[in-house]
Amino acid sequence: MTTADPTALPAGPVAAGAVAEAPRARKLSGRLGVGSIVFMVIAAAAPLTVVGGGFPVGALLGDGIGAPTMYTVGGVILLFFAVGLSTMSRYVPKPGAFFTYVGYGLGRPLGLAAAWLAMLTYTTVQIAVYGYVGAVIGGYVASLGGPTLPWWLYSLAMIAIVGLLGYRHIELSGKVLGVFLICEVGVVLVLAAVIVATGGAEGLSAAPFHPANVMSGSPALALMFSLAGFIGFESTAIFRDEAKDPDKTIPRATYTALVIIAVFYTFASWALVMGIGPSHLVAELAKDPSAFISTVTARYLGPVGGWIVNTLMITSMFACVLSFHNVITRYQHSMSNASVLPAALGKVHGTHRSPHLSSIVQSITAAVLTAAFALFHLDPVLQVFTWFSGISTFAIVVLMGLTCLAVIAYFAAKRIRAGVWKTWVAPVVGFAGLAAVGVVIAENFPLLIGDADAAGNPVFGTLTLVFLGVMAAFPVFGLVQAAVLKARNPAAYSNVIDTISTIEQ
Repeated sequence: MTTADPTALPAGPVAAGAVAEAPRARKLSGRLGVGSIVFMVIAAAAPLTVVGGGFPVGALLGDGIGAPTMYTVGGVILLFFAVGLSTMSRYVPKPGAFFTYVGYGLGRPLGLAAAWLAMLTYTTVQIAVYGYVGAVIGGYVASLGGPTLPWWLYSLAMIAIVGLLGYRHIELSGKVLGVFLICEVGVVLVLAAVIVATGGAEGLSAAPFHPANVMSGSPALALMFSLAGFIGFESTAIFRDEAKDPDKTIPRATYTALVIIAVFYTFASWALVMGIGPSHLVAELAKDPSAFISTVTARYLGPVGGWIVNTLMITSMFACVLSFHNVITRYQHSMSNASVLPAALGKVHGTHRSPHLSSIVQSITAAVLTAAFALFHLDPVLQVFTWFSGISTFAIVVLMGLTCLAVIAYFAAKRIRAGVWKTWVAPVVGFAGLAAVGVVIAENFPLLIGDADAAGNPVFGTLTLVFLGVMAAFPVFGLVQAAVLKARNPAAYSNVIDTISTIEQ
């Protein structure tokens, strides 16, 4: 296969009023290997946070002891999605992931719609974690005898540290994330090993995988929460320009990250069920799901183990927000080079080779939103975390579904013979699975953002309608922006999604 240079900037203006710059001034570079990218995307998934926070809630509201199976089911659905994503990354050798692939497959307007929906997705999940980690650090410091300070002070401090690392070369973030990730995964594996070695509370069994247990309660809700734990794995493609060998590194990193996440979540959640005992799981979760992993850890690793887990929960969330910060800044960088954000955001630091201005803007955005939440006295967990994690979960499923359709449309239109499995079967199956999950999330969206009646039943009240309106507004803005660009600045519009002029087999 030969193509026109996919990295060359168009002859037209980079953005309205901008002056074309040398490619090096706007192009990211690096030598990230599979390991570095895998570390970043798994860190974004925040394994300890998912196992310690997401799993207990998913099991309580979903199918109880059958919840571990849903991580395997979710991993299989996303594996079909990953096949198309990885194939697309080889034939569309440009960073941008959802934005780029949807644009190439379904056209510029939908590409811009996907870009803005992706911005909403990653910004909301990052803001959600900033709120949660601020509350956790506040309680942690107070428990150690420190001062009682407002949660938002800790959140702002976290934003500043993340911003500093995001300003520098991506490889520095990769090293920091690697250390934190090894620690949080390590403590969970140690806990699981001790549970297995001691036989658990009621003996080891395959009860979480029995069909009757998997289909009990609300399995659809359990699947919904399990998929939320995978958010971030798909961001491998955004690091294309900084990868050592993109055509090989990106697909390998995507599959590796997905398989590791699915296996880890399944095994770790199964071990926790064994640790507390299948017959006692739901009753224990009903007491306080947020304290579940601390309870199990203290039982098997003692008070010191519980303290270590609580400490690593904080570093896990830090790794999560740092990863998403890097993803968002690169989305903004790609959108800038595609003429839909100010040209300055596409600049690359001369020394650090990072999208430094984009990083600064993202840090300011997070700080302003956090300050606004503090001003309106929002609860960092029950409101900030719950509301915005609900939005990000719904939006990511929509984006993945659109990407599956884009893969099918792109290869059909270009008549590229990349294999029926990669360009048709896997994307279709992935889309079907994601569509089913999307319907479940839509029906239960009020529950995700805490909009329920006194009995806990979902209610499509004002809060739900407001957030659904916000979700709709972002892609609609993208569609409007595409129309305006096409009418007022055809050169910029044509730059939104560069067309690969020739593809030869």
